[in-house]
Amino acid sequence: MEEFDYIIIGAGSAGCVLADRLSEDGRNSVLVLEHGGSDRSIYIQMPTALSIPMNMPRYNWGFQSEPEPHLGGRRMATPRGKVLGGSSSINGMVYVRGNPLDFERWRDEGASGWSYGEVLPYFRRAERRAAGGNEYRGDSGQLQTCYGTLRNPLHAAWLRAGEQAGYLHSDDVNGAQQEGFGRLDMTVGGGRRCSAANAYLRPAMRRPNLAVRTHAMVTRIEFDGALATGVRYRVAGAERSVQARREVILSAGSIGSPHLLKVSGVGPPDELAAQGIPVVRALPAVGENLQDHLEFYFQVACKEPVTLYSALNPLSQFLIGLRWLLRHDGLGASNHFETGGFIRSRAGIRYANLQFHFLPMAVSYDGSSLAKEHGFQAHIGPMRSQSRGWVRLRSPRIEDPPRIFFNYMSQPEDWEEMRACVRLTREVFAQPAFDRYRGREIQPGDAVQTDAQIDEFIRRKVETAYHPSCSCRMGAADDPRSVVDPRGRVIGVERLRVVDSSIMPSITTGNLNAPTIMIGEKLADAILGRAPPAPSPAPIFQAADWERRQR
Repeated sequence: MEEFDYIIIGAGSAGCVLADRLSEDGRNSVLVLEHGGSDRSIYIQMPTALSIPMNMPRYNWGFQSEPEPHLGGRRMATPRGKVLGGSSSINGMVYVRGNPLDFERWRDEGASGWSYGEVLPYFRRAERRAAGGNEYRGDSGQLQTCYGTLRNPLHAAWLRAGEQAGYLHSDDVNGAQQEGFGRLDMTVGGGRRCSAANAYLRPAMRRPNLAVRTHAMVTRIEFDGALATGVRYRVAGAERSVQARREVILSAGSIGSPHLLKVSGVGPPDELAAQGIPVVRALPAVGENLQDHLEFYFQVACKEPVTLYSALNPLSQFLIGLRWLLRHDGLGASNHFETGGFIRSRAGIRYANLQFHFLPMAVSYDGSSLAKEHGFQAHIGPMRSQSRGWVRLRSPRIEDPPRIFFNYMSQPEDWEEMRACVRLTREVFAQPAFDRYRGREIQPGDAVQTDAQIDEFIRRKVETAYHPSCSCRMGAADDPRSVVDPRGRVIGVERLRVVDSSIMPSITTGNLNAPTIMIGEKLADAILGRAPPAPSPAPIFQAADWERRQR
């Protein structure tokens, strides 16, 4: 039987980081098992093609939620990457770390050692920022980040409109001040997608002590009592076993990790018994606490032909692709989410709870519907909903996708925040900066004004922002809501950790790729027994009059 020091299940955002960090000194043998295949595709590597791999079964697990009762019974798409790099190979490449106060909240929720000062050194370690480093940003890491060119004039109009509406300007939403309107970073380097596979895994694969096996479906984690000893996996129809001398590390994501834990006998005992699965460790919280971000697209027609709609004809697309292949620049080298913003929905909110992504085109994010005219849009949604869902077994077979239920919009505050999203975004687009461009409101439309009308629009049109998380909650070992302790160790089990976005105690304010990579960096130190760096003293911004004013 084969043996490795560490077995990593999943080559996603955190798994790629671990593969690199655990193998870098050459002392440990590391095996990575990934059910997906190669990420060497122009659709993955060219940033502007981001919506294509998300819609390809080759690269996407294609999960769907159970019917969501507060959204008219809709089943919501839940894309997850099935490829080297995981979801970092099919995402929108927006690099947002989260608000510093998110991590102060994590600490207060029982994740000791995860305050902002303690995680900031790991964000900096990971990053190689094209604009250079400072006390908040890194310039010598492996994950390349950059700004877009802002060549489209609508980006300038968006930033100016935010200031005209009375909001702050942020010089760096990942730096000293997240709140305000500003530029968005993207995980792009040299014009190519900088996925976790490109940043971490690909360079590490040259090492003889790292093995990466694709098209490998892990069917269960194996135990000797409460000791994780290895895994069973299937490749090319053959069942294989491999043992871990040190640890098994589960990095299969917020859907895959709780699913595999349960199939392997770690989870709520009643649920496991109902499926005929012997209980290795009773952990009622496995698969609970599932969280996500919802958003909708506020779309406005454009009176001038300056939007990306001009680039959608076949000749233009061919020329964009050719230029990217030859030079790795131009429109093909951007995700086009080059500006955005973070604001508070009302007075009394301590820090920004709504996020904007601005796009100089009116189109669905996942490419499911094509743009029909010149337009622009803002993706807008609440960041910290109190709605909680779950990931539960459909059958005892890992091949059968789990049942996924987010319980979207189940809290009264969700509806209040969504109504604020509609009204506050409408106000931004009404500013003088958009006068020369602003046509009719495509969506929600001028007829959507009252609370009841907005609520009906939300029920029909709200979409996931593709940020499932928190389903293997990290917290104090004696907290029944916890699945892993602050070092990622599965509670009550030896030599088994979970390292991915599922261990977040609560969802962060922004896109999830950056904090997931940070989790990989931080827990790599914990796994190797390295002392963490000294906490950063960088100050945390908070609006002085947040209790009295919305802006």
